[in-house]
Amino acid sequence: MKIKLSGICDFAALMVLTATVFGFLGGLFWAFDLFSHFRVQYMQVGLVLIGITLWRRQYKRAVALVLLACLNYAFVLPLYFGKPAPSIEKPVRAMLMNLNAGNGNTAQVLEVIEKANPDLLLLEEVTPEWIRELAPLKKQYKYRIAEPQEGCFGIMLLSRHPLERKKIVEIGTADVPSIVTEAHLPGGIISFIGTHPLPPMGAAYSAHRNSQLAALPAIVKDQKYPVLLVGDLNTSPWSPYFTKLIRESGLKNSMKGFGFQPTWPRNLRFLRIPLDHMLHDPEIAIHHRVVGGDVGSDHLPVIVDFSIK
Repeated sequence: MKIKLSGICDFAALMVLTATVFGFLGGLFWAFDLFSHFRVQYMQVGLVLIGITLWRRQYKRAVALVLLACLNYAFVLPLYFGKPAPSIEKPVRAMLMNLNAGNGNTAQVLEVIEKANPDLLLLEEVTPEWIRELAPLKKQYKYRIAEPQEGCFGIMLLSRHPLERKKIVEIGTADVPSIVTEAHLPGGIISFIGTHPLPPMGAAYSAHRNSQLAALPAIVKDQKYPVLLVGDLNTSPWSPYFTKLIRESGLKNSMKGFGFQPTWPRNLRFLRIPLDHMLHDPEIAIHHRVVGGDVGSDHLPVIVDFSIK
């Protein structure tokens, strides 16, 4: 059977349209929410299809595909707006790194941390083995709070500056640890929340993740100082559960003004999406934000320079 190029293009266009529509229905069914994360990819496939239809002089189809690509990119474009705060001489640097519980590349992890030189370092998927492997960091980071676990949900915060009111808490229904503390920084005090919801792998895990995301706004509002919320949230900015978190907490996405910065999966560049986040109180000014280098994990680290207004 001979397959025509036009048939392939029509099928691809139908798939992009279907995935786009499913992405709007994430609040109705857990699997539909998975389609909300790939807005950039839908736009990129659309651009290829637009080029083919223009080459074939199928102008009506090209117009329809342009509209579909624009619909998806409309969700991404706001990340490029919102001018970051002017740089200052000595901002505070925060770093988020999902180590991957099974990653044994200690030297690479330590090298990336040394190069970034953060003041606050949140590590996720921290196992007892990782605690031992990262012992050299004790010299640079005198203050810490840790809850290592076998598996993928151990967590640890390292700080160059004093931490007070340190608590390990369980947020939502998943029975995984999160960190809530106060960091006494040179420019003032912030409330720091480090968390790692379950991945949405099936209805049960999705419900646990959504429960944790839904419970965070109340914890944010209960803090005395400006909040920096950091973690692999296992969701992208285009999920309805993420947008609800932003709306109800009053926090801002540190990615705004810096564009699309995907972090997972590291080894599949085309499918990469932003799952690792730093959300901040309006009283915290973001000066710079980048995605860090490969540490052997399936995630890339996130680095943010900030100050307290």
